[in-house]
Amino acid sequence: MAAPYRSGRQLLLLLVPLLRAVEPHSQPGWPVPYRRFDYRPKSDPYCQARYTFCPTGSPIPIMKDEDVIEVYRLQAPVWEFKYGGLLGHLKIMHDAVGFRSSLTGRNYTMEWYELFQLGNCTFPHLRPNIDAPFWCNQGAACFYEGIDDAHWKENGTLILMTAITGIMFNQMAKWVKYDNDTGIYYETWTVRASPDQQSVVWFESYECSKFVLRTYQKLSDLGAVFNNIQTNYTTITLFSGEPIYLGNETSIFGPPGNRTMAEALRDFYSPFKPPRAVKEFFWNLLKIIDRVILQQRFYLFYNLEYWFLPMKSPYIKITYEEIPLPNRNKSGFGL
Repeated sequence: MAAPYRSGRQLLLLLVPLLRAVEPHSQPGWPVPYRRFDYRPKSDPYCQARYTFCPTGSPIPIMKDEDVIEVYRLQAPVWEFKYGGLLGHLKIMHDAVGFRSSLTGRNYTMEWYELFQLGNCTFPHLRPNIDAPFWCNQGAACFYEGIDDAHWKENGTLILMTAITGIMFNQMAKWVKYDNDTGIYYETWTVRASPDQQSVVWFESYECSKFVLRTYQKLSDLGAVFNNIQTNYTTITLFSGEPIYLGNETSIFGPPGNRTMAEALRDFYSPFKPPRAVKEFFWNLLKIIDRVILQQRFYLFYNLEYWFLPMKSPYIKITYEEIPLPNRNKSGFGL
């Protein structure tokens, strides 16, 4: 028999003693390390993308040792292909890396993004007659020939960062394969204790800009020297007190699971589904405000596990801040 419906506030009252009774999770320190996997699983057919992932993708070529490859910083507003520079005004940007071979004159683009769009990576599907939320949250690297100058220049950035040898490029390509095979889940949110830059970071995001930062670091490790350029990136941050570990899908939704906690999770995620009408959009928005701001709760899915975030002001913030390039002052191969 189906459990009787309970409002979000009723569920919160039932959940508070459960959260207090949760045994401390053996977390050695913050932030929680992003989990890497031994291999990339096949995507579930239930997950469908509105826009095909990496439609013109190609294998990363092997460059000749004597080649000199220019490396470019690429940045443009998210969904620029659909909304132009609109999200650029909010500094919600997508990042990628460009390459140009001096021997062949060919250009290439490399980026890392969601297989099934951002919404699916940020919130789950709630399927009828299945208790556990269903996630379509894989992200992956995409490499393809060509650089769309208009896309990156018109509302964003296309700027030369450094130059590397063919040997360095081929070593980077091997690292990209490892990074892509083991880091498979997209994580939208950074979670911090407060807006203070010295505050504790509970969770780090894992998205396009982090891939670019890892690539720059790998190139630096291989000997690349970057130009003295300021590099800013978009971060979407939630603010909360110390997170409380809840468990994984089996421990919450499985046969020995916690029905109250399972119901609370489904109730929390329900207003984040795509609205079918304008009225539904505003009704869901009110529910989200009630849960996140008035009830001060958020449930984070990270490393295939659920965490309770006791939210606090300012709750959420989008920032566009500088993250310096690695080893600016070292000597090595560059321009």
